[in-house]
Amino acid sequence: MFKKFFSASPASAEQPAAPVRTPLADLTKKAAYSLQKSGLSGQRAAVYLVLDRSGSMRKYYSDGTVQYLAERILGLARNLDDDGAVPVTFFSTEVDGTITVSVDDYAGRIEAAHNGMGHMGRTHYATALRAVLEQHRQSGATAPALIVFQTDGNPDDRAEVISLMHEIVGENEEEAVDAFVAFVAFGKKVDFLRTLDVLGLRADHVSLFQADEPEQIADEELYDGITHEFVPWLRSRQLAGR
Repeated sequence: MFKKFFSASPASAEQPAAPVRTPLADLTKKAAYSLQKSGLSGQRAAVYLVLDRSGSMRKYYSDGTVQYLAERILGLARNLDDDGAVPVTFFSTEVDGTITVSVDDYAGRIEAAHNGMGHMGRTHYATALRAVLEQHRQSGATAPALIVFQTDGNPDDRAEVISLMHEIVGENEEEAVDAFVAFVAFGKKVDFLRTLDVLGLRADHVSLFQADEPEQIADEELYDGITHEFVPWLRSRQLAGR
């Protein structure tokens, strides 16, 4: 079943200091340790990052939280992906733009791309998810897709998202899309994501890591939160001979 992995909110009303941002080489090591704990050492996956550009996300771009998330996901991809690069899709009402971050070109890339995209719209998940699934299909990759999907709000296209989730799972293994969606929720206004547990899907291809205060999340906590449900999904995929 879909398990929710929540980050703890600080017990004190006093704002704690933000964690020191870790260099990419050390992020790569931390991601490797998380994968090792989960039994994923040596596993291959094509890693994608989807970033919310709805209006409420403005502060997370301006304070560098989204940029740092991309660096953390790049650290994860260096352990899972054969090219160690991460395609990034920005979305709001539509797909706002795409870039790729890599070990040789990641510093400041998210902020620069975001600043060049202009208007921040509404929150339409499905358009972005479909774009990434098509990108994975066209890539010809044989490894499954791990789509890290960041958002801070409920979608305006709920019915379409639910329909797409059923499409990804398919009626049987032969019809299933070889993709796992790891939602990373900033803040608490994401109750829709918690309803995915009651959709009656044939397979559990989604997870939720909820970061009430994303600027306070430790690297290890984020990695464990992203990978904890990816493991049983991969095992069920392997048992099905995929």
